[in-house]
Amino acid sequence: MNQKNKSICLLVASILTASSFAAVAGDVSHKRLLNADKEVGNWLTHHKNFEAHRFSKLEEVNTKNVKNLSLAWTFQLGGIQAGGIWPHGGLEGTPIVEDGIMYVTDGWGSVYAISVGDDKGKLLWKMDPETDKDWGGAVACCGVNNRGVALWKDKIVSHTLDGRLIVANKATGKIEWEKEVADPSVGETLTAAPLVVKDMVITGVAGAEYGIRGWIAATDLSTQKELWRTYTIPKPGEKGSETWKDDYDAWKNGGGSTWVTGSYDAETNMILWGVGNPGPDWDNEFRPGDNLYTNSVVALDADTGAIDWHFQYTPNDPFDYDGVNENVLVDTKIDGKKRKVMLHANRNGFAYAIDRATGEFLWGKPFVDRLTWTPGLDSKGKPVAYKPNQDVQHYAGQTAASRTNKEGVSCPGNMGGKNWPPTTYNPEAQLWYIPVIESCNTQINEETKPGTWQAREWWTGGGLKQHEQITGSVAAVDPKTGKVVAKHHTQYPQLGGLVSTAGNLVFVGNPDGRLSALDGKSLEELWSFETGAGLNAPPITFSANGKQYVAIMAGLGGAWPKWFVDGTKGLEKIEPSSTLYVFSL
Repeated sequence: MNQKNKSICLLVASILTASSFAAVAGDVSHKRLLNADKEVGNWLTHHKNFEAHRFSKLEEVNTKNVKNLSLAWTFQLGGIQAGGIWPHGGLEGTPIVEDGIMYVTDGWGSVYAISVGDDKGKLLWKMDPETDKDWGGAVACCGVNNRGVALWKDKIVSHTLDGRLIVANKATGKIEWEKEVADPSVGETLTAAPLVVKDMVITGVAGAEYGIRGWIAATDLSTQKELWRTYTIPKPGEKGSETWKDDYDAWKNGGGSTWVTGSYDAETNMILWGVGNPGPDWDNEFRPGDNLYTNSVVALDADTGAIDWHFQYTPNDPFDYDGVNENVLVDTKIDGKKRKVMLHANRNGFAYAIDRATGEFLWGKPFVDRLTWTPGLDSKGKPVAYKPNQDVQHYAGQTAASRTNKEGVSCPGNMGGKNWPPTTYNPEAQLWYIPVIESCNTQINEETKPGTWQAREWWTGGGLKQHEQITGSVAAVDPKTGKVVAKHHTQYPQLGGLVSTAGNLVFVGNPDGRLSALDGKSLEELWSFETGAGLNAPPITFSANGKQYVAIMAGLGGAWPKWFVDGTKGLEKIEPSSTLYVFSL
């Protein structure tokens, strides 16, 4: 074949490839996202559906044949570079899959479009947002992380650590527009995956440890204009401001970040989003009062951002027990009555069921092996050790550090009984699975002085030290009662999240690199694979060309290697990585 004919063939091949890609890269409408579960082989939104179930109806891989699951292919990603206070990036993202195309992010926010199935990991394009690594990384509290993208029409929507919202063309990866929505100059960063509702994208912010004032914002994807921004710390005169009882404006640096992607209840048109810890973390005497809306879930009108109701888990939190974790929406019976429920596994070690229309507390039960900071919860869901007439809470015994008791030892420790790694709910088995951190640690108080806040400087009111080894577990919970019906203990804490399937399986990644499949009823381990790289991201499952796959990204990052590795001996040997693993029968 002469050179001219070769050129023509290459041109025809490229046109066919582009047209084939365009055929599958269809518009992702609000209706499609509302019905995401009907597209069984796809994974269209961050939590699989708006209800945050992270459950797949795929059942080709099941309890009988999972032992035959094997590695299909791998793909090497980038994003390993150092930046700011961090020696390397990590992977915490959830892959999005639409019609044979997977979209993943690395820790620095680069987006990769990968053809899956027969192509076995062919890169279609990569979009590098050229994140300012020193600027963003210097105020990234807990690692160089990006938890994934969202789909809207024929676009890819993503965030960057240095505060930008980016919209790119889904077929080419070309950036069509970008907008700064967070401000790293005051310690704000973006790590949460976007949530697209209707034609707007919802963004949460990180930065409580730098004394930001938290918020949740909605941007119109058609006009690029901000529709609303709801602050999670009310200013004087706003509802909830009375819970900040100081006389030196502690609310201005009150924390309340929103760095885990929320849920959407289409029936009520409410966005349910978790709110993080108040700042400074370990000096709650600096911020007397309950400190709303920190450590809470807020239900926001999707069109206006107005707070319809809230529920606070740990008032005047002295433990760093974020309430930011995902909220799972289920319909179930409680005390024999059908209820529309929001399930939430909190860092404080309690799992909660809340009426998602009203915010009414339904039940709250421990899911960790050890819980010392309160004897339990009362009938309204408040900690029994909480004293409503006391502006500064000390909770039970010597569990909280304070200005008079400089060290406190709490169980769970400050990383929580569960951190950001997501739960999964199997509606067929009616079981809710929680990735658990089994821990206690020592927290240290340092008195904070009014007027000492400085932009881009830590605002924690103390620190911590690890005095014992930390382990983990996977807990299966009955959503009707909160009872833990099965538990699978692990050598290391659960740092990556879960997915459940109609094949009665729960897939779980471990920080030492072990990916496991558990029996959904007994939680017995049925299969495992050693990736050789730390797993810090949630697994997913999808299908391509009629075949089921399981995928997970490997690359231990986040806060653990920097601050908690002393409590998990062996993990100090895990080297940085940035690899996508895909498995099939």
